[in-house]
Amino acid sequence: MATQLYLIRHGEAVANVEPVIGGMHGDRGLTARGRDQCRLLEERLADQRMHVDRLVSSTLPRALETAEYVARALGLPVQHDDELHELRPGEADGLTVQEWRDRHRVGEEPPGTRDPYRVFSPGGESWATFLARTGGALTRLVARYREETVVAVCHAGIVEASFALAFGLGASAKRVDCAPSNTSLTHWRHRFGPAGEPEWTLASFNDAGHLTNSVTPEPPAQESVPAVQPRR
Repeated sequence: MATQLYLIRHGEAVANVEPVIGGMHGDRGLTARGRDQCRLLEERLADQRMHVDRLVSSTLPRALETAEYVARALGLPVQHDDELHELRPGEADGLTVQEWRDRHRVGEEPPGTRDPYRVFSPGGESWATFLARTGGALTRLVARYREETVVAVCHAGIVEASFALAFGLGASAKRVDCAPSNTSLTHWRHRFGPAGEPEWTLASFNDAGHLTNSVTPEPPAQESVPAVQPRR
């Protein structure tokens, strides 16, 4: 049997529509559109009556707010996991993107495009350390809850990191910029092979069918800063 891992990106956040770097200090939660998206997601999950054993969430406010809707639909408590955070920005947390560029002499090209080991700002993560942390977090989830169904409310960067983990891509490999929609579901199946090697199967990606009936259509997936910067 396989472990079923569903990654749900949070609803549209203030940090998605305003040029603010939303770490733990700069994250101001969801927008009104984001809460509408979450209500549609809640209705979908409740209607599907999907069996889920565990619900975990990043502890960034936009993810926790989204997880409240998911928890009601699934009838499960939320387990907090700090390791599911988006890329940690360090001292730039809460700055506008322009302030970050000016203070840390960042050009238009996002850091990590050529140097995946450059930190976002002092005290923050590089793309390489982000992949190491999140790859470890996802590996621990599927190992700890083996043959269970797990839903993790997280961020676009975590979804991207899941592809890097499944494909065995290191920090210096070509980036997989997948841009999942807000409140979309990405479904992985994980099992261990005959020699104990991890086997990942992508069952679905960016499933946001519940948004098709939204009164206000979702704009194309975008972020205030690229994924190697906090993807939001």
